[in-house]
Amino acid sequence: MKSPALARSSLFLLLAGTAGAQSADPARGKVLFQQSCALCHATVVSPGGLLASGQGPNLVEVIGRAAASLATFNYSKALAASGITWSPESLDHFLAGPTAAVPGTTMPIAVPSAQDRQDLIAFLGTLTAKATAPVATPPAGPGDSTDAGDWHHAAPGMNHRVVLADLPLPYATTSSGNGPKVVSKPADASLSVPPGFTVRVFATDLKGPRLLMVAPNGDIFVAETKEGRIHVLRSADGADSPSADEVYATGLDGPFGIAFYPNDGHPKWLYVANNNSVVRFPYEQGDLTARGDPEVIVPRLCDSSGGHSTRDVVFSKDGTRMFISVGSGSNDAEGQDTKSPGEIHEWEAVHGMGADWGAETNRADVLVTDPEGHKPLHAFATGIRNGVGLAIDPANGDLWASTNERDALGDDLVPDYLTRVGEGKFYGWPWFYMGSHEDPRHAGERTDLAGKVTVPDVPVQSHSASLEMVFYTATQGPSVFPEEYRGDIFAAFHGSWNRSNRTGYKVVRVRRRDGKPTGEYQDFLTGFVVDSRSVWGRPVGVAVAHDGALIVSEDGNDTLLRISYSGR
Repeated sequence: MKSPALARSSLFLLLAGTAGAQSADPARGKVLFQQSCALCHATVVSPGGLLASGQGPNLVEVIGRAAASLATFNYSKALAASGITWSPESLDHFLAGPTAAVPGTTMPIAVPSAQDRQDLIAFLGTLTAKATAPVATPPAGPGDSTDAGDWHHAAPGMNHRVVLADLPLPYATTSSGNGPKVVSKPADASLSVPPGFTVRVFATDLKGPRLLMVAPNGDIFVAETKEGRIHVLRSADGADSPSADEVYATGLDGPFGIAFYPNDGHPKWLYVANNNSVVRFPYEQGDLTARGDPEVIVPRLCDSSGGHSTRDVVFSKDGTRMFISVGSGSNDAEGQDTKSPGEIHEWEAVHGMGADWGAETNRADVLVTDPEGHKPLHAFATGIRNGVGLAIDPANGDLWASTNERDALGDDLVPDYLTRVGEGKFYGWPWFYMGSHEDPRHAGERTDLAGKVTVPDVPVQSHSASLEMVFYTATQGPSVFPEEYRGDIFAAFHGSWNRSNRTGYKVVRVRRRDGKPTGEYQDFLTGFVVDSRSVWGRPVGVAVAHDGALIVSEDGNDTLLRISYSGR
């Protein structure tokens, strides 16, 4: 086998000699990497030489390395069994079609352009341990019993409140690459819910179930994002399993958000937010399969690809506006170019206060248009790094977002959050967080925004990865929750990877009083973590069933769970 150094040197010979292609450009490859890959893949080395992983494996000195060989990342079984040694040739083949090259890999994004692949691989060939900036990243260890955010302390009824005055300084702790190892559910594993509630498995053998939406007649629609399809399940009130299980639509592009329109209880359309578009299907109550091909309503959400790929879609209470969340393409706008004050003023006049530019144009925003997509798509609110889940407060029509904040500032920065989203408001990304806390990676770049950042309503433990949220509105049914839950919010926490002590992996209840958030949230469903290294479930979606039960999707073992109340 070639040495890594020899493999890297042969990289340029290979790319330079590729027939019909331009010479490889590592500088352009670096830009492509920052725009489409850096969110998941680290390119840093700790002072001790540890290759710290992010959501994907570290790519320092990847040329010449055996696939799935880093101890700091939990690879898919498929990649671990592939026998690949990464060379320019094998990387090019893999990037052209990851799932075709290695069926079963969790790498979701292909690079179809041969020139882009050449430039990316050329950039990877420049990454050596000596050339990269250091970052301290410890391996995953046992939970710290004094860490209130650690999974050991999660239990139904446990109350939490993040006090912004108590936030640590950036880099107070090291930035960890501590992704979970997802395992099959252990035989002795059990989930915990508050007294009077029961949790059972509702459906199995789904394909990466993500966001959930319940139709007015009670059918449960499930986005299977990686499969490019929408699933639908039907069950009688009080039933512990579905009576019908169908695939509603296929051939979609990373579907995530699902919404029915009009939202008057008699919808005529089912909308789906794809990775970079919004489409709709004609719908009649009770449909288990789509009535035809999708109609494109918004053909393009943004010009860049990569980075956060989930999009949600909801409609205003009066039905006149369609909101779409689009997450950032990067962690913290790495490599962002600069604008003069005059250029910024002109940019914000069109794109909104604090709106980022370049590859982040129309990203880290909640966008708005009308339900037909006729009005120009524009930012409703800006600086929301990844508003994964959107919801409309049924009482007053407020728009809410469940948001993943940025990484790499330490264990307890930056808090994720759930918040009301105000029109024209700026929520900080990438220059500030939680009000006027300046991100040190952008120090001094946008001092004009200090004091203009809207503070989120409900900050939650950093790195929890809050995904879908839902208002509990049920008032009747055999499984309905007690009245004290009415109007509160349930949110799914997918779980951390950038925290030394694991956190999240649960469903929480966000408390409200007189319709307003108190800033407090409470553990509701826990028990997915096996130990400090392994988990068996990762909650994604939450929805209120027709009979008052709470349905939860988790994509670790591809199940839906049903939580009912029977403690009257």
